[in-house]
Formats: sequence, structure tokens, C-alpha cells
Amino acid sequence: MKMREEEKRSSQDKSKNSFFKKRWVYPTVYIASAAIILTGVLWYQNSGTDQLDQSEYKATDMPGKKMNDQPAVEVNRAMENFVMPVVNEDDAVVQMQFYDNDGDAAEQEAALVFYDNTYHPNTGLDIAAKDGKEFDVIASLSGTVTNVMEDAVLGNVVEIEHDKGIVTQYQSVKDYQVKVGDQVEQGQVIAKSGTSLINEKAGNHVHFEIRKDNVPVNPHEYFNKPLSALQDANVAEEKASSDADAGKSEDAAEEDVEGSSEEDAEGTTPAEDKPTEGGSDKKDEDKDAGEDTDKDSSTDSDTSTNS
Repeated sequence: MKMREEEKRSSQDKSKNSFFKKRWVYPTVYIASAAIILTGVLWYQNSGTDQLDQSEYKATDMPGKKMNDQPAVEVNRAMENFVMPVVNEDDAVVQMQFYDNDGDAAEQEAALVFYDNTYHPNTGLDIAAKDGKEFDVIASLSGTVTNVMEDAVLGNVVEIEHDKGIVTQYQSVKDYQVKVGDQVEQGQVIAKSGTSLINEKAGNHVHFEIRKDNVPVNPHEYFNKPLSALQDANVAEEKASSDADAGKSEDAAEEDVEGSSEEDAEGTTPAEDKPTEGGSDKKDEDKDAGEDTDKDSSTDSDTSTNS
């Protein structure tokens, strides 16, 4: 019995030794061990990440939630284009255009507003309904209401800021439906059209302006263009040119009015109608001197004849 057990053991030992002597055994063991260890490490890392995500997951990150939509508003504003401040552009008409420095003389003259005996270049567009009735005034672009002001001359004002230094103004309005600090969306009704003292001839209308750094720009140049178009624009040179041309236009207009008045006054100039006191004395002296000269000439002539 013992002999058989010893033989069996020795045969098993020989089998083990022969198995481990094979070339592929140890590499296989190493690879299998490495695979097991790597699998364990990856499982541990994934398990930790899942727990971290669950602990830091906020309600605002869930699909369909709009707890904080401010970034979305900013993106939408960047994609919006300036539009006319009316619901239906086909029902509107521009009664007075923006004073364009590059326009011809006739266009510039038509864009002058006469108020308080002074000509002012129109710094926006005066928009009215074709039927002359009042209409809803809408926000040209999304933004924040920064000013709501009652003004008899301008006909009340609503100002909306769209970016730092870039605003739209809505003058000659009434029944405004917004207040300072309100966030408004493009196309939202903010007021009704009204009248103003500075441009009574326009009747019921809205005076619309686009400004960058408080410099008015021609709205026609930015309609259907994004906010970025105005952000990239350089309005400093336009302001200097506008101030110079505005001064020329006002002076020229006033000269025309004064010239017409002077011509109507019996075709005489102010200097002839209202001579100065010194000037009158000088005329009398010249007249007396002329008479004396004539007398002397007559005397000399008589003397010559007698001779």
C-alpha cells in the first residue's frame, strides 16, 4: 500500500514539474494576473466617479430644467438682429429719416427738425402708421430697461440697454408697459406710439434711435444685422463729422430764414434801415463837403469865363 501511495505522489510531482517547465505557463500566469489587477483598478475608479457624480448632480443640470437661463439669454441676444420697433413693418412709414453726414443737401435738409427757432439734425427715425393711428411699439432687440422718463418735449422716453454702451431709445411714446430693471425680449410690446412737442408735424409716431457710447447711428445701417455689427463699429469719427455737419446745416438754415426776412423788408439791408449814429453824422459831413466843392467849382468856372 505504501509503495503505491509513494508511486502516486511521485507521479503527481513529476506531472507538476513537467507542467511548469512548459514555456507558455509562466507568461500566461503573469498576463492573467495583470488582467485581474487592471480590471480591479478600473472597477474601483468607475465606482468612485459614479458616487461623485451622484453627490454633485444639481437640479439645474437635469434635462428640461430652466432654473438659470441667463446664459441662454445672452446667446439669443448675440443671434438676434435689429428690427424696426413695430409689429408689422408693412403697415409703417418713416416720416423723417436719420440725418446722414454722407447724404446730399436735399436729404440733409429733409432730416432737420425745426424747434424753438432752431434747426436740429434728426438723430433717429420718426416712424408712424400709414393710417395715422397709434400702434404698439416693440423692443427692437432683447435687453434691460435702463430708463423710463416722462418728457413733454420728447414725448416720453424708454431706453433699453443691449450691451455695454449700446442702447435703443423709443421717444414720443405713452402707456409704457415696462419699468427700469425689466428684462425684455425682442418683439415684446413696451409702449404705445404718441406725440411730441419737438416734432409736432410728425403727428402720432415713435422716434427710434440706436446709440453706441451715446453717439446716434443710422438705424437703417443696422436693421437685420446682429449686435456684433455695432459692437465692431467705430463711431468716434462719425460723431466728429456729425457735429461739424450739424453746425453747418443749422447755420445755413438760419441764414436762409434771415435772408428771406431781410429781402421782404422793402428790399433793404439792415445796415440801410438802421444806420448807426456815427454813420449818420458822417453822411451829413460828406454831403456838406460835397456842396462846398460844387460851389468852389462853380466859382472857378465863372472866373475863367470872365477872363
